[in-house]
Amino acid sequence: MKNFLYLSLFLLFSQCEVIDKLTQFNIDNQTEFTVSSSTIINSPFDINTPDITTNSSSEFNNNDTRANLIESIRLTSLRLEIKSPSDGNFNFLKSVTIYINAEDLEEIEIASITDIPDNDLILLDLETSNSDLKAYIKKESYTLRVETVTDQLISEDHLIKAASRFRVDAKILGV
Repeated sequence: MKNFLYLSLFLLFSQCEVIDKLTQFNIDNQTEFTVSSSTIINSPFDINTPDITTNSSSEFNNNDTRANLIESIRLTSLRLEIKSPSDGNFNFLKSVTIYINAEDLEEIEIASITDIPDNDLILLDLETSNSDLKAYIKKESYTLRVETVTDQLISEDHLIKAASRFRVDAKILGV
């Protein structure tokens, strides 16, 4: 009898995990920003991105759900990539902190990296917060504020792509 109970509980939790996986999907967004060559060393300065359209309604629809069925949305990765100059790298950066903002919502920190090594990196993976960003991603658009601290002068502007991945956990048509 005890074994049957354990087996039943195992099957129940296994099925819940399978259903939970079916109700999760990713939303990918990207934007670009420029760090100008006239940047000050060892002082934080801000760069605001243009509005990022979420297309969340169509993403929800494509995954058989609706905005009112979203349980949570969390940032799972945020990667920065040098787009230009072609020989550019992140050696000039000391730290980066990224904040998200949307209409009628308070700005919050979503990702950061400190003590960036001088290893000629062209890709940086930031550490993401565990904040629930459902309210931001359900909006039509949001903006990012990029706070950087440089530790070297750069002689030309650096175009940087920020690629983000959000993990959406939803009820699919009420499941």
